[in-house]
Order: sequence, then C-alpha cells, then structure tokens
Amino acid sequence: MSLHACAAPRRARVGQRAAMAPLALAPFALALATLPAQAQQAPTLAPIVVTSDAVGTLDAPAAAGTNLGLTPRETPASLDILTRDALEARGDASVTDAITRTGGISASPHPGNGFSELSTRGFMGSASVMRLYDGTRQYGGVGVTFPFDTWSVERIEVLRGPASVIYGDGAIGGVVNVVPRKPTRGPIRNEVQATVGTDDTARLGLGSGGAISDTLSYRLDLSGDRSDGWVDRGDSKNATFSGALQWEATPDLSLKFSHSTGYQRPMAYFGVPLVEGRQLEALREKNYDVRDTFIRFRDQWTELAATWTRTDATTVRAKLYRIDSKRDWRNSDTYTYNPATAMVDRGRDTQIRHDQAQTGLTADAAFQGRLAGMANQVSVGFDINRSRFKHTNNTYTGNSGPVDLYHPDPGYYDSDVPFLPRYRNEVEQFSLFAEDRLALTDAWSVIGGLRYDHARLTRQDLIANARSADRSYSDIGWRLGTVYALSPELSVYAQYSEAADPVGGLLMISPANSVFEMSRGRQVEVGLKQSFWRQRGEWTLAAYHIRKDNLLARDPNDPSLRVQVGEQSSRGLEASLALAFAPGWKLEANATVLRAQYDDFTESAGGVAVSRKGNVPTNVPERLANVWLSWNFQPGWTAMGGVRYVGKRYADNANTLELPAYATTDLALRWDMTADTTLTARGYNVFDRAYFTTAYYSGTQWLYGPGRRFALTLNHRF
Repeated sequence: MSLHACAAPRRARVGQRAAMAPLALAPFALALATLPAQAQQAPTLAPIVVTSDAVGTLDAPAAAGTNLGLTPRETPASLDILTRDALEARGDASVTDAITRTGGISASPHPGNGFSELSTRGFMGSASVMRLYDGTRQYGGVGVTFPFDTWSVERIEVLRGPASVIYGDGAIGGVVNVVPRKPTRGPIRNEVQATVGTDDTARLGLGSGGAISDTLSYRLDLSGDRSDGWVDRGDSKNATFSGALQWEATPDLSLKFSHSTGYQRPMAYFGVPLVEGRQLEALREKNYDVRDTFIRFRDQWTELAATWTRTDATTVRAKLYRIDSKRDWRNSDTYTYNPATAMVDRGRDTQIRHDQAQTGLTADAAFQGRLAGMANQVSVGFDINRSRFKHTNNTYTGNSGPVDLYHPDPGYYDSDVPFLPRYRNEVEQFSLFAEDRLALTDAWSVIGGLRYDHARLTRQDLIANARSADRSYSDIGWRLGTVYALSPELSVYAQYSEAADPVGGLLMISPANSVFEMSRGRQVEVGLKQSFWRQRGEWTLAAYHIRKDNLLARDPNDPSLRVQVGEQSSRGLEASLALAFAPGWKLEANATVLRAQYDDFTESAGGVAVSRKGNVPTNVPERLANVWLSWNFQPGWTAMGGVRYVGKRYADNANTLELPAYATTDLALRWDMTADTTLTARGYNVFDRAYFTTAYYSGTQWLYGPGRRFALTLNHRF
C-alpha cells in the first residue's frame, strides 16, 4: 500500500479528533464563565491523622501530573515522588540511577544517548519517555544530558502513561520531572558533603540557601566528581552548578531568576562484543575505544519565572527560558569479534558535535471556584518556543584497525572524511492547553484535559546549501479521568488518554522520515491508592493497556523503503508499598509485570521483509522490582539496604539475542554523629554481580554495568 493510499484514512481520523476538540473544551469554557470573583472554599474529606512514623508520598505536592496543584492521591494516574530524604538515604549520585529506583522505570544508558535513555510501560527513548527539568522540556532532540547529578535535586516525580495533555508530543510512555532545590524563607543554612571511594572516586558538594532580607532569598548548589571508572581507561570528571534568587516583589507577586550549568567528561566506554554468540567474563573490564577518545557534554538552563497570586483562588504563572547544549564525541563506535583472526574489528570511527539552543515562553492560570454548586478548578495556558540544532560530523566513516581480544592496544582515532557541519534543523512550536477538575461530591471528582500542539520543521542541508525538509505537524491530545474516595484513606481511579509521539526527535529527523505523520498512543488505566495504619503504610496498584500505531515498518514489497503501518502495544500491572512496620524499621518496594509486543511490524533481514509480530521491543524488560529497607537499630545508627531487579531484555527485534536478567544489592551504614553531621559507609553491587545495562547499536555489542564499589561520605550542615 502506498503512502498516499494511507493518507486519506489518517486525515479522516485527524478530522474526527478535530471535530471532538470543541466538545472536549466546552466544559472548560463553561467552568471559566461561571467562576465567581471570590471563590468559595471547596469541600474537603475528613482529615487524615499523621503519625511521626508516616511514610509515602500520596499527599505530597507534585507538579508532573497536572497544573491544578493536585496530590498523587487526587490524580487519576500513576505518579511516584522520590523525595530528597530518599535520595540521600539511597546514595545515588546519578539522576538516571535515582529514577530507576521508582516503579516501572528502567534505563538503557550509553554515551550516544547521553546516558539518559529510559523505558517505561513497554516504550523507550526520548521520543516516548519525556524528561523535564523543573517542568521544562528540551524540545525535539535525542538524548538529554542535563540534569545528571542528584546533589542539587529536591525531588524526582515520575508520571507513567501518556502525559501529552501537559507537556505535548513525546510522552506516550511517561514523564520524569527533576525538580531542583529552590530558595526558601528562613535563616541561611549551609551544607558540605565529601565522598571518597574505590576506583579513585572523589566527590564534593556544597550547598547554601535561605533569606537574605524580608523580600530576597537564594539557593546555591555546586558539585564535582572524578573517577577512574570500572573499565580500562574509564576515567571521568563532572561538575555542576545550580543557583536561584527569589524576590517577593509584593505580597502577591514573586519573581525568581535561576541558572544551572553542567559539564561532563563521562567515561568513554561503548561495550564489548559477543564472542561466538556469547559474552566472556574475561572481557568485563576491557575497553576497545581509541586512546584519544573524547566525549564532552556542556549544558546551560536559564529561567526567569513569575508567580502572581491574585487571591487564594487565582494564580497566574509565567516562565521565560533559554536552554543551550553542546555535545562532542570522538571515538571508535563498533566492535565485532572476527573468528578468522581472533581479533576485534573496530569500525565507525566517529566525530560528532551537537549545537542545540531553545528559547521559550510558557504561562498558565489556575482558578478555583464553584460550578453548579460544586467545587471546581480550572487551568488554562500556552507554550511557545523556538529550537535550533546544528549537526557536525565526519559521516561516521573511519577505521582505527583491529585489536587483540584480551590485550587491546587502543591506537588512535582515524578518519579521512572531513569534520563538517552537515545540516541544521529548526522547529517553531506553540501549544494551547486546559484542564478542569470538578468535585461532583466530597468524595468523587472528574478530571479532564485537552492540548493542541503545532510545530513547523525546516531542515537546511549545509553541504548542498539547500532546504531538504519543510513541513508542519499538529495534534490534539486529551484525557478524561475520575477519582472516587471510598474512604479518606482509600481511593479508586480510572483514566483514558490519547497522546502523540514524533517518529523521531524533530531536531534530528531525516528528510525521509519527515514526511511521516506522528505516531499516536491510547491508554486505559485503572488503579487503587491507599494509606493505612495511621499513615504508617501506603500502597498503590495500577493496571493499564497502551496501544501505539503509525510506527515505521519496512515495505513488504521493497524492504529498502519504509511505510507507516506498524503498531505496538503493552499491558501490565504496577504495585508499590511503603511501610513503617515496626519501631525503627521502614520498607519501600515496587514491582512491575508487563507484556510488550509488536502487533504489526516488519524489518529487513538479509534484504527480505520479515514480520516481528508478537516480539518484544528491544531493551524493554517485562519484569522490574526495587526494595529498600532501613533499620534505626540504635540512637544515631541506621542500617540500610536495597535490591534492584531488572528482567531479561532482547538486543534485537528478532528476539534471538537475550540480555539476561540481573539483581544488584546495595548496603549502607549511617552514623548520625550530631544533629548536623553524618558519616555513611556504602557498598554498591556488594556481591559483584556481572550484568549488562544495554546493547549498543548492533545487538552484538553489550555494555557492562559497574562492579562492586565502596564509598565513605561525610555530610555536615551549619
């Protein structure tokens, strides 16, 4: 079937969605029209008694799921919050490591994706799992390299399932929002933290914040680290800065200027090859990259935000921001074992530079009032931004020669192709969005949302000095959900949502792929959320089904061409538990079981189109679990430990190459020397489990995860 033959049904579906848009928006318009100037207080449920052993985050504030200021208990979706206390207890310095402690999230990090690629609910990559920094997205790229360090992070919010109503296309799998520490009122407090560990690891963090005057407050955080790494020539060094100044201009108006910057020289390691179809334990610490390999990521985020609280019932927010990212790679990319020579053949000596810049303005207004005698909340807003991306490379052509399997002489980068700017993509995007929450009774609420996105892409071929792509994309996403409180502690919810994903990051999309429409996803989710035992326990359960269509597939009549007919789906269960089950004891656990598959997908194998229907997408684990246990066994002494389990994954669409399941164990002992000083000894992967984090490019090149390491951390506040 030709693309033109497929276009008419797609236009019909788009037309149907557009026709539904005014109907979906009507409740919001009616709600706005009926809001009084002074809103009445919304009815509330009976108060929940909180004890000193309270656990969980169902009633904590969260920004990822909605602009209405709802808590996870009030949101008809799966929303987890990783608090600052949890980050400190678990000791994860990497943001990606911290994210994967939450339920249903796994990672496939490697240098090519900035160590940031995530998977959830059967979908993976930056085009399906969106990452935000304080609610702002970096638009259209592949790989997000900031933030990467947890020192300046206040909390991490994870919303699973389609989230395009709030953040636009690219969020079918979910959204992760990393929230930095911010200025607070009160006396100035300072913090210093120093860590030393195996592999010559050293880390230092400095933080300070508080009120300068009656109207000014600030927050500053700096951190840096270095390590020799767990593989040969695996040295790395990183630094980050985050600062913010907040001015309470009037009792109603608050202004905040913030700037964050990160510099990374990560470990240049691209994995090891399969040897006659299997991995050899003797290769665990081998590095086959060239001696003069080079990876560098530099990011800057600058923001001016304003919050105007006209009344207790009316809040207006606006944010003007600028994001700049520069990323450089120079390395030998691929390694293949050659049985004829017993050597490792290296290929794709690659040099790449990304120059990415984005300027945007987003604003929203939230109102509380009553509609037909019922409590009602409304939020409306817009987002507009412009992004530019220049790609410089050597066409990934070069060869630094083969190396010995066990004793590689790394040699040097070698390419005869000039390193030149190849193309520049620009995207101008705007969106309109609205949400509404109507409390039908004290216990029952209905929540709806609608978003319209429009983006125009232009691509300039810098070699031919000609425009190679020029087109527009538009989409309407929406959701409708309900929450019913069976009791003040127990709620049941349900949600249906639709979202869109680009067929690739728009800022890196090729001319061939730019002609295709965006993929669409639909999700049905139901769940339960409950706190119990006077807030000493909390559990959640969610069941979902997601289907995504308009995937790119090989044309069965000509495998060299692509058509947009593919389909992928997943269904699963997610559960979490937090429990203070005895004095001094706390347990946190989550588990995920899912079934992800291609429903309609073909690819070329040896020049022949082969169906992969029923197969599991690559790098998607169908079983995940995390457990963290802490025991305050003596005043000032706490023992902690956790296990992270990741199920098997496939390295190829044929599902013939299987990355085995693994579990790693971390242990820690903390001594609270004084109220402001702690000393913590940690062991990571204490049983030295050899495991693989991901497959890189070809399915036969796998990256090992880090082995056993130890660290000693001193933290002091003053």
